Amino acid sequence: MKSPRKLIMAAPVFFLLTLHTLASSGYGNWPDTRHSNGHACIGCVLVVSMIEQLTQVHNSTVQISMERLCSYLPEKLFLKTTCYLVVHIFGPDITKLFRADMNADVVCHTLEFCKQDPGQPLCHLYPLPKEAWTFTLEKARQIVKKSPALTYSRSGAGICSLPFLAKICQKIKLSIQNSVPFKDADSDKYSDFPTLRGFYWRGRDCNDSNKMAYPGRRPDNWDSYQDSNCNGIWGVDPKDGIPYEKKFCEGSQPRGVILLGDSAGAHFHIPPDWITASQMSLKSFLNLPIALTNELDWPQLSGTTGFLYSTSRIKENSIYLRLRKRNHCNHRDYQNISKNGASSQNLERFIESLSRNQLLDYPAIVIYAMIGNDVCSGNIDPLPEMTTPEKLYSKVMQTLQYLDSHLPNDSHVILYGLPDGRFLWDHLHDRYHPLGQLNKDVTYAHFYSFLNCLQVSPCHGWMSSNKTLRTLTSERAEQLSKTLKKIATSQKFTNFDLFYLDFDFQEITEEWQRRGGQPWQLIEPVDGFHPNEVVLQLLADHFWKKMQHQWPHVLGKENPFNPQIEQVFGDQGGH
Repeated sequence: MKSPRKLIMAAPVFFLLTLHTLASSGYGNWPDTRHSNGHACIGCVLVVSMIEQLTQVHNSTVQISMERLCSYLPEKLFLKTTCYLVVHIFGPDITKLFRADMNADVVCHTLEFCKQDPGQPLCHLYPLPKEAWTFTLEKARQIVKKSPALTYSRSGAGICSLPFLAKICQKIKLSIQNSVPFKDADSDKYSDFPTLRGFYWRGRDCNDSNKMAYPGRRPDNWDSYQDSNCNGIWGVDPKDGIPYEKKFCEGSQPRGVILLGDSAGAHFHIPPDWITASQMSLKSFLNLPIALTNELDWPQLSGTTGFLYSTSRIKENSIYLRLRKRNHCNHRDYQNISKNGASSQNLERFIESLSRNQLLDYPAIVIYAMIGNDVCSGNIDPLPEMTTPEKLYSKVMQTLQYLDSHLPNDSHVILYGLPDGRFLWDHLHDRYHPLGQLNKDVTYAHFYSFLNCLQVSPCHGWMSSNKTLRTLTSERAEQLSKTLKKIATSQKFTNFDLFYLDFDFQEITEEWQRRGGQPWQLIEPVDGFHPNEVVLQLLADHFWKKMQHQWPHVLGKENPFNPQIEQVFGDQGGH
């Protein structure tokens, strides 16, 4: 068994893993050492900034502010307990450094969460101190020279080396890497557990002890005796002896929706009140455990597979909810096979998590939406890392051939083009980031520069002050979109027809402005990169109208028996 001292030493890493996840989840997969160090730096600057601003907002001491932050965190996942341990270890040094008027950048460099490698630029979020940086940093180091906190590990690797966590860490890691449910007793790729790739990502398993019962399959014996496709419709009508599934669903052309996407499709989202001192309260972090076990993604609210009604106060709903409204027999038939950091070049690593049996299951609408990572990276020079049209063509064809060998006949595949990400700099660069709103000291231009310096930006090409680089990134995105359109108009497949749609951000923006909104309101405020829930819902509306007007067969029939289904089965077991 680990000694109590080693367990206490590991505790800060639990908290820092949370910060690491907060910083990195939307930007890529398990990062290498360089990127891991960058994310640790972002996490430190983020938390120290929150502490400093809580001190200002509540006119309190640093110690009270740190304890206040911990008090807001839930007990789940040891978040509150770990926070107090972190305060116990690092709190005295943070207090001393604040008393000496050191800002978050200086504090995190002093505590070695941020490092300036030889020959590399100094990465900082806030304006530099009036005195020379080297002088200021040396002064800060003298203040904490003999601090025991400097002996603690800054790496997250130690967590999973603990014997009682090693096995579950490995299982969680594989679940995330492979995009399959962590809890799946019958190994049918569906779960009755919400997070860790469970039913927030794909329809709830109604019988996790029977691998032949799952959403999207054709009913077994018309589900006379059990619900084999989890749509909540089963049994026999006592009035005439006809199975309800046969009576209500036969000939109604049921179908599911499957998204192959990236962090935008998974709906990566960090609530602003998590980092905004003036908005922070006990309620702010109630959903933190759910978010962390969903990789900071909110697929249950996504524009394609979301099954919860939008929190954005607009009336539009997800594509799945529209399909379900159109035909209640589609209940629970959704799969969000999206992954933070996904692109055309790495989809093959997790596409096998898609669940569809050509013989047993209903057709599906598959939406391919890799909208950013083929042109986005955090590298100092992102251009060489961008996917070429030739590489895109090869990988997309490989994906389509895989789909053709797994999708039931009469399925449909829609390829989405890439947006023009120059929108980000144009509408955000001179606005204040949530961390800069209190003191008017951090704009998105500063935030982008900080991420780029650390080489952990989700998209250096678009989140850059370099206009030429932004233009070159958009030009490559346009080339890739043309390649996708070419594939859609020239290739034929046995089991599905193929379509192309532009990701028309300009059209979305104009629609939002007609409703009285401003363009900058369409981007996630904390990361300054991802499209927010409003965009995802408006995009779903655009998709639906396009299908209705040009390719209505993709959506299937409207089921005239929907009222009877509601009368007999209510909400069909919910989601």
